[in-house]
Amino acid sequence: MTVAYASGEHDEHDGHDEKSSHEKSGHDEAGHDESSHDENSHEEHGHDEGDHEGNHEAEHEKNGHDKIDHDEADHKDNGHDEAGHDESGHGEAGHEDEEQSVKLTAKQLEVAGIVVKAINPQSVATEISAPGEVMLNEYKTTSVTPRVSSQVVKRHVKLGDVITNGQPLVTLSSVDMATAQGNLLVTGREWQRVKKLGRKVVSAQRYTEARVAHEQAKARVLAFGMTAKQAESFLKSGDASKANGTFQLLATQAGTVIFDRFIVGELIEPGTKLFIISDESVLWVEAKLTPAQAALVAPGSPANIVAGGNLFFGKVVQVHHALDEETRTLGVRIEIANPDDVLHPGVFVLAQISSINLEQVLAVPVNAVLRSPDGDWAIFIEHEAGEFEPQEIELLRTVGDLAVIEGIDSGTRVVTQGAFFVQSELAKSGFEIHNH
Repeated sequence: MTVAYASGEHDEHDGHDEKSSHEKSGHDEAGHDESSHDENSHEEHGHDEGDHEGNHEAEHEKNGHDKIDHDEADHKDNGHDEAGHDESGHGEAGHEDEEQSVKLTAKQLEVAGIVVKAINPQSVATEISAPGEVMLNEYKTTSVTPRVSSQVVKRHVKLGDVITNGQPLVTLSSVDMATAQGNLLVTGREWQRVKKLGRKVVSAQRYTEARVAHEQAKARVLAFGMTAKQAESFLKSGDASKANGTFQLLATQAGTVIFDRFIVGELIEPGTKLFIISDESVLWVEAKLTPAQAALVAPGSPANIVAGGNLFFGKVVQVHHALDEETRTLGVRIEIANPDDVLHPGVFVLAQISSINLEQVLAVPVNAVLRSPDGDWAIFIEHEAGEFEPQEIELLRTVGDLAVIEGIDSGTRVVTQGAFFVQSELAKSGFEIHNH
């Protein structure tokens, strides 16, 4: 009886302990660590491992909950990092915007000779556009022809050669020249003898006749094509064998051989064109204007010539007075420099001539306008002292050394001198930024 009572008491106590263990396990799940106390209770009362397994499972659930919380926290942290990364990318975009301007020091501005001016409307001549054709400058062109019937012995230059003044062009042989050369030798010797004897020994008539005969003989060889220097050298040699009619035609100006239609051995009549030599460093453009347009143009008016994408600067040198009977237009002659030998006679061009009428426009020096990386025209504007930014503009036309533009407001501060240096510094800074 006593034993049975004791056994029932123990069962009741076990139930109480089990309940207490569950409560404690639930309490553990709430975050309290009393697992060691539960284990001691189980060992005291001799329980099997079921309750312990329940506690272990509860702790496992707790650990799993902690892991999820940790993963979510990591995920949130990673999401924060990604957001930061996006912000960093946004920062790069802002950095790229900064590449559009360049800051120069006062020392750089001084060394490079940078000049900045506010651009305001100014009076500029209106423009007249007309077709034109490149022509030789006839004031800088010579035609080489023989003055006596001759045969071509030797050619010394060919088409396209650039020659100097006095350079041999061709060697000719002429019967008429041979007679003239022989006569020059005879009269030359006679004149030297009479001159040596003097007026006191020879009569005045003989003295005069000898002198006149010699001068006439010299004039004849010069007329036939020899130069004074060639004739003098021929006389000094005194060699009769050289009176064979051979002589050289020399260039009378520097320039380029643009015509040479003959062959060696050919018989050439007087006046036949052997060469045309022209100085193409300065050419003419003949533009055709209506009478109304021509009335607005005067000698000295600036003119631009557009040819094959190239721009040449010149000025009007003559306005014709007679109308072309077929086109009913007036010719306007424009003189242009051609130092690089880009233009040649016969090329059709567009002439842009400044008229005597004026208009108010925004204009900058031609050198202030540059090509941007995408091929558009651009200038550099100053926002703050020493800070410059490229500004794309529309180039309307050029008038002399001025470029008429659109795309900026009146009063805008523009780099009028040293724009190329500013462009180079901008490109340099952009290169460094992209290589960070």
